[in-house]
This record gives sequence, structure tokens and C-alpha cells, in this order.
Amino acid sequence: MPNAAPYVLALDQGTTSSRAILFDRLGQVMGSAQREFAQHFPQPGWVEHDARELWGSQLAVARQVLHEHGVSANDVAAIGLTNQRETTVLWDRATGEPLAPAIVWQDRRTAARCDALREAGHAGPIQHKTGLVLDAYFSATKLAWLLDQIPGARERAGRGELAFGTVDSWLIWNLAGGRVHATDPSNASRTMLFNIHTLRWDDELLALFNIPASVLPQVLPSSGVLGQTAAELFGAPIPIAGVAGDQQAATFGQACHSEGMAKNTYGTGCFMLMNAGPKPVVSQHRLLTTVGWTLGEQAPVYCLEGSVFVAGATVQWLRDGLQVIQSVNEVEALATSVADPGDVYLVPAFAGLGAPHWDGHARAVLLGMTRGTTRAHIARAALEAIALQSAEVFAAMEADAGLPVRELRVDGGASVNNLLMQLQADVLGAPVVRPRITETTALGAAYLAGLAVGVWCDMDDIAALWQVDRVFEPGWSSDRRQAKRDRWAQSVARSRGWTGDVA
Repeated sequence: MPNAAPYVLALDQGTTSSRAILFDRLGQVMGSAQREFAQHFPQPGWVEHDARELWGSQLAVARQVLHEHGVSANDVAAIGLTNQRETTVLWDRATGEPLAPAIVWQDRRTAARCDALREAGHAGPIQHKTGLVLDAYFSATKLAWLLDQIPGARERAGRGELAFGTVDSWLIWNLAGGRVHATDPSNASRTMLFNIHTLRWDDELLALFNIPASVLPQVLPSSGVLGQTAAELFGAPIPIAGVAGDQQAATFGQACHSEGMAKNTYGTGCFMLMNAGPKPVVSQHRLLTTVGWTLGEQAPVYCLEGSVFVAGATVQWLRDGLQVIQSVNEVEALATSVADPGDVYLVPAFAGLGAPHWDGHARAVLLGMTRGTTRAHIARAALEAIALQSAEVFAAMEADAGLPVRELRVDGGASVNNLLMQLQADVLGAPVVRPRITETTALGAAYLAGLAVGVWCDMDDIAALWQVDRVFEPGWSSDRRQAKRDRWAQSVARSRGWTGDVA
């Protein structure tokens, strides 16, 4: 039956901020609130969040957006949740208190453990079962590290006293007052513990990483009611009805519902996903195969994914690290003030390199500077770096798919940067299409939740709401494009293997 409540509330828990966005039945943003939280870097290569701050900031913005727009809990048909993936939280089931800081997806502390597993011959079997490249990016080695390092944690986990989750599970637990410990297949498939063929936690992988099954959440559909919020949080219970990792949610929100459609999200990192259909595609070019989403009892949709670890965070580094800009909003004007970067290349491998290189030992390099190099050249090189990293992933995706991708749909905070989007089209040699609503991560979560409770009837309803804002057509010649990409490949080679042998 159609749901009469006028709104769906999306909670978007990202790497640097928590957001809440209120959508109406036309998929339009009716209100939003956002709060940044602290990033912790206790050692080189380590990245942590305070899990309590993640929850506190997410609850605060949810309450704020409802209050500011005079919306009661009874006006909200459902909550959809989307989240930074792979980030690992371990907490006490009795008290709900985290045992340690959350280990963020960017964290590299377990790179050596991954190297040892690779040398022992486990990379192939892990990739076959999970669709993932063996890397510290994913949750399994993070969780194993926590169980090993926290005194008594492994014994307590074995007794069923502890709960593990990616950020979605942590938020669901708190939203539901500790009554629901759950995740969805899109998030589960990012842990390196989930078999994407059977859609179950894998006993052999749990044994390999020495992780007791008792800590794991239940895996429920991405679109379906999995519980209710505790009444005291918003004044009345609200169904929690949609869950997906941020990049899968953005793919859904971009209406990439047909096989071969692709999107790229420009956030802290850059994440390109292509709808691969109802069967997992094995990548031959070091991309990931991941679960896109599941709708109720329907068969899953799989995606090919390429992950760029540092994209928008490159601009944040210009602001916070080099202090060449005071606001991220300044970068477009500064970069536009020069016609080109003057053969300056920035490879932002601050946390290693993701797809298609997967080199956890790579580090950032800034190359080609002369006495004539200015902060404007560096700013333009930073934007080119975001586009060039994505172009590498795009080429790998086309090769795996065996056909050219006709267009790239884009979203995320940096997609509003017109210079970056034009550079992206230029280095791809394909149209870049920006929708009117670029908050597609939150929108995808809202759509998944709304589908489950009858706000929208089917996928056609959702696809009809997607609208184009602007199309960026490629302007470079093929020779110029190839020369730029060749020079980029040289630059990437200089960054690789800096902290050890090339992975």
C-alpha cells in the first residue's frame, strides 16, 4: 500500500562529516544539516575516528533537520542509512560502549599483515570468494588487529560479549536502542569476510583471520524494514528501512539500474561503480567485484568498482597541509587562473594507491616544479590528479566490461567544480553527466528506504525522478589525452613502493 507520510529521512555518515537530508516524494531536498567531526592520526599511516562522536554527530543532525523544518517523526515514512564503508567498530553488547577508536578505511596499519597473507598464497582464494583485492583497506585485518591488541578482547568475543560492525551496523545498533545488530550485503561485501556468491559470512575466511562468528551482524536486505528507532530519539518510532554503503547508495541514487551504467562519486576518495548485473563479474584489471544492493527477496545486483583513496582530500590537504588556500571553495578559481599546471604532477598517494595499482607502500609525490611554479599550478595539478586517477579506473572498467562506457554520471561534493568536471571529460574522452541533485548518496539511501515502505512503487518511479543538470563534453584531441595519461603513468611510477617492496 502507498505510504502517506510525506518525507523520507536519509542519514549519510561520511568520512569527515555526518549529514541528515530530508527528501520529499519527488526526491527533492527539503532540508539538510551537517556536522564535521575530528580526524585522528596517532601514527603515520593510522587513521581513527571516535565511534561515539560518529553516533553523536549523526543523531544531532537528524534531530536538527527535523526540528528546523517542523517535521515530526510521524511525518517520516522511513529512515535510509548510508555510510563510509570498511571502517571498523568493536563494541560491548551490554554497555554499547566501543572498546577502541574506530579504524578508518584509509588506515594502513595492517598492510604488513596483508603482505604476509599474500606471500602465503591467500590472495587468490580471498578474491574468488569476496571479489576484493587483498588489502588493508577492508575490515577483516582491522577487526583481527583489534581482537589481538585489546586485552581480553578475543576471549570476550568468543563468549559472545562483543559486537563488530562497519559504521552502518554501529548506527543501526544505536538507532534501535541496542535491539538490532545488522548490516546489508553491500556493506558486508566490503569486510573481506563475506562470500558474494553465497551471500553469507564465510567460515573459511573467519578461520583464516581468526574471527569468531559471534561478533558478526545479521545480513538483511538493503531495502526492507529491519527495525524501528527507539521512541525517545525522535518522539516516536521510525522504521529503519534502507541501508547501503555510500558508493552503492550513490549508484542507486544515480538511477544506474541497468547493466553497463556507471557513476563516479567525488568525496574524500573517488569511487567509480558500474552496474554489472545479476551475476558477479571477475575483474581482470584489479577492480573490485562488490554487491550493489538487494531489494527484499530479489536477486542481488553486483557492481564493478574502482577505488581512488584520496580525491577531495587532496584539496583539503592544499588547505590544511600546504595552506595555499583558506577554503576548498577557492581551488577552482585558483586553478583556473593558469592555463595548465606547467608539467607539474601531484600523485596524492597519502594513503597508498587504490585501483588499479593496490600499492599500500606508495606515497604522495609532487613532481616537475621549477622556480616558475606557483600555488596556482599546484592547485591545477591537484584537480588533474583527481581526474587522472579516475581515468585509470575508467579504462580498467571498460576493459573488464568489454565495451566502452557511453557516459559517466557524477556526484559528490567536488562534482560541483566545473573545471574538475571538464578536466574529467577531457581525460576520459567521454561525456560527464551531472544530475540536478548531486546528493545522490543520501538520495539512494532514501530511495531504498522509501521502496520498502511504499513511498515509491518500483524502480521506474525512481528512474523517472533523475534529471540532468549539465553535460560536460570532452574537448581534448586523442593525442593530447594520451600524452597527458602517459605522463601521469610516469608520475605514478615514481610514487610506488616508497615504504617497502611494491605490493
